Amino acid sequence: MSDMHVVVTAGHVDHGKSALIRALTGQEPDRWAEERRRGMTIDLGFAWLTLASGDQIAFVDVPGHERFVPNMLAGAGPVPAVLFVVAADEGWMPQSAEHLAVVDALGISSGLLVVTKSDLADPAAAMVQAADHIAKTSLGAVPAVAVSSQTGAGLPELLAALDQLAKAMPEPEVGAPVRIWIDRAFSMSGSGTVITGTLPAGTVHRGEELVLAPAMRPVTVRELQSLGQQVPSASGTARVALNLRGVSKDSVHRGMALVQAGRWTLTDTVDVRLRATAERPDSYGAGWSRASQEQDGGIAGALPRTVTVHAGSARCIARVRVIGPDLVRLSLTDPLPLHVGDRLLLRDPGSRRSGAWPDVAGATVLDVTPPRLARRGAAAAAAKLLSTWPDQPRAAHLLARHGLLRASAVLAMGIRDHPEPVAGEWLADPAHWQTLGHQLGEVVTGHAASEPLSAGMPVEAARAALDLPDRRLVLALARAPFRISCGLVQLMPEGGHGPGQGLPEPLQAAVRVLRADLASAPFASPDADRLRKLGLDQRAIAAAVRAGELMRISEHVVLAPGADAAAAALLADLPQPFTAAQAREALATTRRTAIPLLEFLDRAGVTERLADDRRIVRSRPAVPAPPAQPVVPEQPAAEQPAAEQRPAEQAQLVPGEPGR
Repeated sequence: MSDMHVVVTAGHVDHGKSALIRALTGQEPDRWAEERRRGMTIDLGFAWLTLASGDQIAFVDVPGHERFVPNMLAGAGPVPAVLFVVAADEGWMPQSAEHLAVVDALGISSGLLVVTKSDLADPAAAMVQAADHIAKTSLGAVPAVAVSSQTGAGLPELLAALDQLAKAMPEPEVGAPVRIWIDRAFSMSGSGTVITGTLPAGTVHRGEELVLAPAMRPVTVRELQSLGQQVPSASGTARVALNLRGVSKDSVHRGMALVQAGRWTLTDTVDVRLRATAERPDSYGAGWSRASQEQDGGIAGALPRTVTVHAGSARCIARVRVIGPDLVRLSLTDPLPLHVGDRLLLRDPGSRRSGAWPDVAGATVLDVTPPRLARRGAAAAAAKLLSTWPDQPRAAHLLARHGLLRASAVLAMGIRDHPEPVAGEWLADPAHWQTLGHQLGEVVTGHAASEPLSAGMPVEAARAALDLPDRRLVLALARAPFRISCGLVQLMPEGGHGPGQGLPEPLQAAVRVLRADLASAPFASPDADRLRKLGLDQRAIAAAVRAGELMRISEHVVLAPGADAAAAALLADLPQPFTAAQAREALATTRRTAIPLLEFLDRAGVTERLADDRRIVRSRPAVPAPPAQPVVPEQPAAEQPAAEQRPAEQAQLVPGEPGR
């Protein structure tokens, strides 16, 4: 099976890049009449060939003139390999250095050196000079070939070198998330909107729905072409053209991206690690050079307050906040779909000088959703943490910084391997999770001290106190010595005594009477008048619930502990599904008790309410052990809780096992 590889050209203006592509492919990469008239590449050009091995090479021909640097960067950004061109008659030139700085900043590590116009001058000197410059960059030592596009000399050797380059390039992952930076957008009669771009990895299919970023507008791939041929699917690396349904030509332009929904983070703030370019001749400004970095104590300090950020074919302005010697936070004017580990290129348009391009620097994205740096010393703490991270952070690194993250958010950051969730899809840093457990103990005991007769701390109140994003995290944290009962977080006492220890004698007596009533009719909840006569107000009932002596179903329904399990057993014997009326009859109770009890069981996941208002039993709750007999202290009657109405914090009853 043949593979496709995408290669970008690079080199000084008029060094023969386009002529070389024409000689290799027989195709005209310069698309515009103005380009042909002026004899120079202004915009991106495209051509391709098939090697003897059957592999295909698609060339992205970029402009060499300094005025068209944005177009050059749009072509080079998403491409994994470079064909670096130097003319034999002129040798190394200013834009040679500038193009090489871009290649180095982007971290491109695969390529060839081609010395053109070998029919006009001896290529040996230019080849040695160019190879020396290139060896200092991310490309390292590369194979070199001398050619003449006019006579054809050296072209067979170049084709053989391209074949070897193709074999040495890493195989892209076909299952990777799709991101296609758009470098051309146009409309065709009868087809509608068409975009072109480079697919570096992943697979795109005809009929697939993608999202157009940054608008996050869904579009459908109506037709798909690769190298001029219609195909059902294409896998990276590939040059592709997509006919899109669901968007007009006026809504699409270069710099946008087609991405798979949920697989990329659209962000306007990123923390990045900077990397100066190796090739910055002093005569063209060394503001961001490695020598300057060592002299000034860090490349970050040499950055201007505002830079142009290039990502793929996109570019936008960003404000710079220095975090550390080689760490900065970029606040982007336009959001970009990014992963951690992505490479960006930073450029200072203000550094342009006669005959030279602006300084450039590479940046590796470390965090696509960085936390705010609002507290004093937050930037220093961030620098200390980020300085230990690799260029490709893992889930453990991000969790150590954020504490809690959804698994879907981690996936959208470009990380597929992560620890098991602690609740739902929530992932937690182990140290942070342990700290949250300690904090839960503090807030629950503090609540018990301020509300001594409260049955416990409402789950929602505990969530707010810990500043957690999801109540399920509270349920997951509530392991021994905590428990969740009736939507409340309770801290059980030590020493093996039951939770009822310490109830005043009058309250114990009232509960015994009520329990006796329920023994003969377990689902006949006492009405408000009966509770009033027994002296059981909201606070007293809450204390009895906390002691494990009563079970609160709703604000007005109180039953004995284990009533939920007993009800589930009876309901499970009914024909499934069953109606509320059948449940009321089976439980031998009134509608006033039956409906709240069924809703209680629904919330606990014991029963499930169907669309026609009937229910089925899904599981049975565990039958609790009988509470230990409380040790009744000798207390004066004056300590009996006073009868008062509370807008019960415990009225919101959301039962469930920890971790549900």
